[in-house]
Amino acid sequence: MSCTNLVINVSFPYRICSTRQLFHPDNRTLVDLLEGKSPKCIAFIEKTPSLAMPELGTMIERWFANSMPQVDFRQLITLPGGEESKLSMDIWQKALAVIQKEDLDRHSYILAVGGGAFLDVVGLAAATAHRGIRLVRIPTTTLSQADSGVGVKNGINFGGEKNFLGTFAVPWATINDIDILVRQPEPLKRSGLSEVIKVSLVQDAIFFQWLEDHAEQLAALESDTLAQAVRQSALLHARHIAESGDPFEQGVSRPLDFGHWAAHQLELLSEYSVRHADAVAIGMHLDIVYSVANGWLPVAQAQRAINLIQKLKLPLSSPRLGLRRGAHYAVLAGLESFRRHLGGELTLLMLRDIGEGFDVHDISVDLMDACITAILEDRSLDSLSPV
Repeated sequence: MSCTNLVINVSFPYRICSTRQLFHPDNRTLVDLLEGKSPKCIAFIEKTPSLAMPELGTMIERWFANSMPQVDFRQLITLPGGEESKLSMDIWQKALAVIQKEDLDRHSYILAVGGGAFLDVVGLAAATAHRGIRLVRIPTTTLSQADSGVGVKNGINFGGEKNFLGTFAVPWATINDIDILVRQPEPLKRSGLSEVIKVSLVQDAIFFQWLEDHAEQLAALESDTLAQAVRQSALLHARHIAESGDPFEQGVSRPLDFGHWAAHQLELLSEYSVRHADAVAIGMHLDIVYSVANGWLPVAQAQRAINLIQKLKLPLSSPRLGLRRGAHYAVLAGLESFRRHLGGELTLLMLRDIGEGFDVHDISVDLMDACITAILEDRSLDSLSPV
């Protein structure tokens, strides 16, 4: 037998843009991004943001007609979004049918305007049609602008598993428009702050301190402060993806998924009535408490993290956290689901300090059970600390 090992080196431009009034006649962000001679383009808009901004579709069509007449803008399509759009193949297939009907090719452009789940579904359609059509993401929620919208993952759920079907595909560009964000309903602006806290906890103590210092303004969803927090979070997420050496998650370490093993299971247990961002806040709380119970994280630093979650009016618990299956809480099934999703041994991120996470491969189910009980009983961190 003869084997030849070759290495394929591929580089991707990774454009993360921040702007205001993207579809104002004087805004050139998209003008500078859409290349080619008379490229075809379609836009998918999630129903939620289009309802929050009923004029958005008209603004997009008018902008293309007046600012980029050289683009062959084919159609603007409104589709359902939210986690429900990922529960079946229906929305993905509808998007594919439009792409096929409009005869898009690999040099065409798809604009996806919506929250994280909607971007996942449209992104999967863009990545699988012709094995990849240029995708421009325009996230509309705090969660998607601060985290998922600047990522390289697309997916839908399958067989009861979150994101079982999906791809890694670097979008042509991600454009965060703060003016679209501030028009969204309060829950879509607030809940995504959990991912902002998360990235500060695992990567950037200085940013965490800034969040503490501006907690009052963030709790009030003051637009300039929210914009600054979202912008810094997006850059931290994007830089990790671009510079970690593992953008397509071939390894088992997933520092950006702090608190997510429990979050994904809580979403499943609640049949997705618990939003992803809220579930992340609860999942982070659990892993913070577990880090204290093991003696890794000082109580004082853990309390700072929990206080910030509370100050930003994010949940620390849910009735679903107390559901039991036999001897253990049902949420603990998320540990095995997370291991299977990663492949190989279980790898979870825990905390040693604010801004300092580390990988853990062995989890005590009994101790995690005790941590859940402590959260449900609202016990103090001191009662859990082994020191």
